[in-house]
Amino acid sequence: MAEKEREVIGVSDRVSVGRAIPLGIQHMMSMFGSTVLVPVLVGLNPNVAIMCSGIGTICYLLVTRNKIPSYLGSSFAFISPILAAVAATGSLHTALSGVVVAGLVFLAVAGIIKLVGTGWLDRLLPPVLVAAVMIVIGVGLSATAAKMALYSSTDSFVAEGAIVAAITLCAAVIFSGMGGLVGTLPILLAIIVGYLISMPLGLVDFQGVIDAPWIGLPPIQTPHFDPGAIALIAPVALVVVIEHIGHLLAVGEIVGRDYRDMLPRSLAGDGISTVISGLLGGTPTTTYAENIGVMSVTRVYSTQVFWYAAGFALLVGGFCPKLAAFINSIPVPVMGGVSLLLFGLIASNGLRMLVTNNVDFDQNRNLMIASVVIILGVGMETSSIAIPVGDYTLPGMATSALVGIIMNLILPKAKDDAVEPESSVAETE
Repeated sequence: MAEKEREVIGVSDRVSVGRAIPLGIQHMMSMFGSTVLVPVLVGLNPNVAIMCSGIGTICYLLVTRNKIPSYLGSSFAFISPILAAVAATGSLHTALSGVVVAGLVFLAVAGIIKLVGTGWLDRLLPPVLVAAVMIVIGVGLSATAAKMALYSSTDSFVAEGAIVAAITLCAAVIFSGMGGLVGTLPILLAIIVGYLISMPLGLVDFQGVIDAPWIGLPPIQTPHFDPGAIALIAPVALVVVIEHIGHLLAVGEIVGRDYRDMLPRSLAGDGISTVISGLLGGTPTTTYAENIGVMSVTRVYSTQVFWYAAGFALLVGGFCPKLAAFINSIPVPVMGGVSLLLFGLIASNGLRMLVTNNVDFDQNRNLMIASVVIILGVGMETSSIAIPVGDYTLPGMATSALVGIIMNLILPKAKDDAVEPESSVAETE
């Protein structure tokens, strides 16, 4: 009953400042862990990445005219290419030049799509394929969420961490079923509960918070343009374009809007964000599945909330190291607990898309596409398998999407497989 009565806050709706602040903080904290992890792995400054995620999200909202609720954080797809570029050139500054050009690749693709239109999306990406990719996005992250919840930062089971993750998950589920303000802040409230439970268990390390200053600017690094680094990093943007399209369609399904026509603007916003990040010493950016999950569980789609989230990230990453350290002190199992819910919701929305679009699995074509895409994508993502293509790698989501597109183009149309041609044609139309 509470689920039916919960308020839906639309994309263009506005809420009071008192509500927008905690909603914005909730989105910022949801993306924080992943956005920090990427710069840590490649040797860039985490605070710069947080700051750039805020700047990039603001740019994205401006370019998309406040019509697409999305948050931009560090992209995992560029980790290996950046490390390879650093190893080849011996400098992070040269790697940053590849990040800048990767952003320009986004802009170039956006320009091409603007010229040719987006009608091809309907032909290449039917509902069964889009839904299957959404399931891959959610379930493909399941291994990451499970490891965070059960293994923490070690390679073995941690009982205390598992208990914290379980309590955090239960809290998020309970809060999400409540009405009013609590029902719109289940992730933030669950993180607070998990944090409080973690403290007496000794899972919270306050040393970083104590050592961090209250006010300070992060160290900015500028790119030194190098053809080798650019060649290693920039082409990966083409793979991320596929991920971006999947996320955009997932957002559209959740909020009930068709964003296909806005794909050029969405890609351009991501491109501008990545260029700015590379110029300041940050990581390449991409739309975030974590924040898509938050929207799904809260039913708050207002872009106003993302302005607050971006503003807080800009403040925390750019001007207040102590706040950044405090948020970074949230134990891994706490974020693992909420991630189990967030990633699962993305996959569940893929299943819902199959139902709402009346995808008929009695038709062999639909059955084959969904089966291959889901198993290939989830298998590769959860096993951390990527296909090497020259100096690059093709991750599971991109690989399964490409395979699904090829199958959609070559398999006979649904009406050819149907037992009752007339009803199948009606469903297809």
